[in-house]
Amino acid sequence: MATVTDDQLYPIGDVARRTGLSVSAIRFYADEGVIEPTAHTDAGYRLYDVAAIARLELVRTLRDLGAGLDDIRGVLKDEMSLRELASAHLDVVEGQMRTLKARRAVLHTIVNQNSDARQVSLLHDLVNMSDDARDRLLDDFWTEVTGGLPIHPGYQEHLRRTRPVLPEEPTAEQLQAWIALADMVGDAEFRASVRHFYRQAFATPRSDELTSPQMVARSEEHSAISLEAWKAERAGTTPESPEARELAERLLRSTGLMSAEMTGQSMDEEQWADLRGLLSEPEANPEVTRFVEGFTADFGGVFEPFFALLATINDVPLEELWNTGPSDAWVAAALRAGG
Repeated sequence: MATVTDDQLYPIGDVARRTGLSVSAIRFYADEGVIEPTAHTDAGYRLYDVAAIARLELVRTLRDLGAGLDDIRGVLKDEMSLRELASAHLDVVEGQMRTLKARRAVLHTIVNQNSDARQVSLLHDLVNMSDDARDRLLDDFWTEVTGGLPIHPGYQEHLRRTRPVLPEEPTAEQLQAWIALADMVGDAEFRASVRHFYRQAFATPRSDELTSPQMVARSEEHSAISLEAWKAERAGTTPESPEARELAERLLRSTGLMSAEMTGQSMDEEQWADLRGLLSEPEANPEVTRFVEGFTADFGGVFEPFFALLATINDVPLEELWNTGPSDAWVAAALRAGG
């Protein structure tokens, strides 16, 4: 096939072979004002230049993707360079890909859950939710599970920031995780379990202080240190190393400061010594160990599936959202190594 050049005009038969369109289709698009011929021969035969051929190829692709003539006219109504035409073509293809990913996520969920007709409609609505609608769904969840609890208003705002953020082009896995998360937060049994957990956790006269912005900041700082120590242990850092000893001391200090915030009393030297002994010899304090393990298990039983889905949607490592910190044995050995 001869090379197409910018200054050459081609008869409709050549254009049909180059574009894959039938001659009748090319005539139809001309008659409908979609792509008109560039020129005509003296005998009235239609001729097309390279730009018109490119537009016809785009029309063919758009039609293959299901675009109607009105949509195609909207793309072609202004003069465009070939680069602009390619960009318009890419926008359509990417839009189709996003739609197909959403459909794939719905179909996977239908197959896995054996969904009924009512659920299918709900799943379709979920994957096509706007960012604002997703925010409202999570806001409603946090409002219900914390409503009426004796906690600081700032803590409720802190919880509301724990939400999924779908990227502009989510993967099928992220869409499926969002469907599962939306189903989870809408489930009455899950809401009741979360509400029960918070009622038990904050069944204290000082619940407002324990959920104050200062306490939240202290807790987030402690979580960051715990995550850092967890990563160090996972990377094989020995408890006797300077890095481990420094992390253990930071954990000790952070634990003491959190305890002071919770009790409303400063730590004296004796209490710091007791805390060091508790963390250095956890096996000597089984009651405390069982309490901590029990609280962690209760929290994990309620929230771990939630955070696992959230991590997938937000494309972050699960340990950044859900992490129990380094092992007691690693921290204890590091503290003992530091003397």
